[in-house]
Amino acid sequence: MDRAPGLMSLKMEMLFAALILAFLQSFVLSDPQGDALYALKLSMNIPNNQLTDWNQNQVNPCTWTNVICDKSNNVVSVTLSDINCSGTLSPMIGALRTLTTLTLKGNGITGGIPKEFGNLSSLTSLDLENNRLSGEIPSSLGDLKKLQFLTLSQNNLSGAIPESLASLQSLINIFTGNHLNCGGLNLHLCESYSGDSGGSHKSKIGIIVGVVGGFVILFLLGGLLFFVCKGRRKGYRREIFVDVAGEVDRRIAFGQLKRFAWRELQLATDNFSEENILGQGGFGKVYKGVLADNTKVAVKRLTDFESPGGDAAFQREVEMISVAVHRNLLRLIGFCTTTTERLLVYPFMQNLSVAYRLRERKPEEPVLDWTTRKRVALGAARGLEYLHEHCNPKIIHRDVKAANVLLDEDFEAVVGDFGLAKLMDVRKTNVTTQVRGTMGHIAPEYLSTGKSSGRTDVFGYGIMLLELVTGQRAIDFSRLEEEDDVLLLDHVKKLEREKRLDAIVDRNLNKNYNIQEVEMMIKVALLCTQASPEDRPAMSEVVRMLEGEGLAERWEEWQHVEVTRREEYSRLQRRFDFGEDSLYNQDAIELSGGR
Repeated sequence: MDRAPGLMSLKMEMLFAALILAFLQSFVLSDPQGDALYALKLSMNIPNNQLTDWNQNQVNPCTWTNVICDKSNNVVSVTLSDINCSGTLSPMIGALRTLTTLTLKGNGITGGIPKEFGNLSSLTSLDLENNRLSGEIPSSLGDLKKLQFLTLSQNNLSGAIPESLASLQSLINIFTGNHLNCGGLNLHLCESYSGDSGGSHKSKIGIIVGVVGGFVILFLLGGLLFFVCKGRRKGYRREIFVDVAGEVDRRIAFGQLKRFAWRELQLATDNFSEENILGQGGFGKVYKGVLADNTKVAVKRLTDFESPGGDAAFQREVEMISVAVHRNLLRLIGFCTTTTERLLVYPFMQNLSVAYRLRERKPEEPVLDWTTRKRVALGAARGLEYLHEHCNPKIIHRDVKAANVLLDEDFEAVVGDFGLAKLMDVRKTNVTTQVRGTMGHIAPEYLSTGKSSGRTDVFGYGIMLLELVTGQRAIDFSRLEEEDDVLLLDHVKKLEREKRLDAIVDRNLNKNYNIQEVEMMIKVALLCTQASPEDRPAMSEVVRMLEGEGLAERWEEWQHVEVTRREEYSRLQRRFDFGEDSLYNQDAIELSGGR
């Protein structure tokens, strides 16, 4: 009888404690960032089969798909592109004061842009392209003092561009495909705007820069913002699409950059088995691997990496490389760092490298035909042009050769290993003192000074063209039995002077080639491999010459210089009794031995 009141009292105490606990949980665990993102998910009517981990009960949004946080768990990037939603934008998004990048392109979002977007004080990039947004651009966007990229093209926005945006002098705008007008503005906003309304101004550079270059610049520089936050990213999904300069109709998926665990890659490569080695170079070995989801990958295990405390520097450089996106560049999937290891993960290229197809293929595998070689030459040139002229800062490859030009399933050229030299030098100053590359492919000025430039890559590319034509290695000591030209460059120069082009071409082609096209490719190669870097063409000019523009003029200039140079060497030979080739080869052999 006496126990009943006590039991009742205990139950009441437990109920009261549960209520207090629930209250505390709702108070303590409430996350304004998570609430804002969850409200965005609901307002955008995102399909049920997407963003399933965006759960209101999961209090840390840093674990959610397509959300990137810094190491203080502040949300810095949200990317929800092409997810087939149909709702509106929640004004609660304004609570994300640390957000630097917001990408919602390619959806069916309706309604207006909430004025609360003006509260995103850290925002540097806002991309709402290709939706169904209507109404006016809120003037509150002018409060975003850090905003650099504003992409609102292909919507139904109307009215005048707010005067408040005129104060953002570093802002790059893409407003095309709306019904906006500049009103009385005569500022940089309108210089980069091309609209549809009758009173709007047609920009001179809006089409050229805005359409062709705008998307590339936007995501190249916008990608840099990801590593400014210095967050340790444990794997995130970015479905970004960019237009390749010069190839506007081709869209390329940026894909996913993931931070892999060491154990994950160890299992994928069967503990880095020697049987899985695909190749080996100055930067390390490459292993074939299969991830847990059966995705085939190539894992590059870097060597010679001295980086005590250099994890952050390495990650910044990795992310720099990851924003270089082009159909002729190898896409980086992810990376792995430990106290002693640095690994990069790439897609597996089914047809391996150009070098393999030229010199190491199995008897049952087909010969790389001439049409494919021409396509490889042009594709590799376009990839290097992109690195040199469309990346900011530009990327110098420093080891261009047939072994680093890979072939996808369609035998399209994909330049790999770009940026690795910079990755290996993150511990150094901006002046590179260590020569990296492969003998026979290294430009003379790089060997003598240790300083590289875009024209250093042009030299290596020229040697790669000679590999494509001849099928031979850049240095081949077996030629000593017949002649003195160990270097492929000297060998080809000699045959070209003797007009023996047929003797230059790879015998595996069985004369199935166009001799005029061979001559053109050799001429481009010799222009690229001139001794003085100032005399070599830029990669953009190389692309034009391969496409049939400007080669005759450059070749005529080179012939005049070459004749003068040969006459000078002839005088030296008579005076000192040695020739150009012997001097050149001796230097090359000595430097090769030193490496």
